[in-house]
Amino acid sequence: MEPKFYHFTEHGDPRGKLAAVEPGKDIPFPIGRVYYLYEVGPDQRRGFHAHKKLEQVLLCVHGSCKVLLDDGREKCTVTLDSPTLGLYVGNAMWREMFDFSPGAVLLVLASEPYTEADYIRNYEDFLNYINHREEQA
Repeated sequence: MEPKFYHFTEHGDPRGKLAAVEPGKDIPFPIGRVYYLYEVGPDQRRGFHAHKKLEQVLLCVHGSCKVLLDDGREKCTVTLDSPTLGLYVGNAMWREMFDFSPGAVLLVLASEPYTEADYIRNYEDFLNYINHREEQA
């Protein structure tokens, strides 16, 4: 599996730096929800789910963290350590975020508002969902 990244243009001058993300231009979907994780302890893992419909772009806007992606066949781990690097996480992709540096802030741009019915929170259910989708194709 090859993860997909988006690189956001950094603009800076002596006053500081700015990076902008525009839906439809910098990421492939309209933004339906924005949230962020912070003050995650050093041994804590987050995520442990997939989505049926939702797409996301994850940006570690401060510090760093790692993200495990699992499509049901292959797994890969990526490090997010730049506020201008966004990791695309499509639907039907299991994700786990871990190894947060002190002070890390992980920003998530989601294509849909929160809907509990869109979540797959059990790994065996996720594998069954993937297999069922492939049988339908």
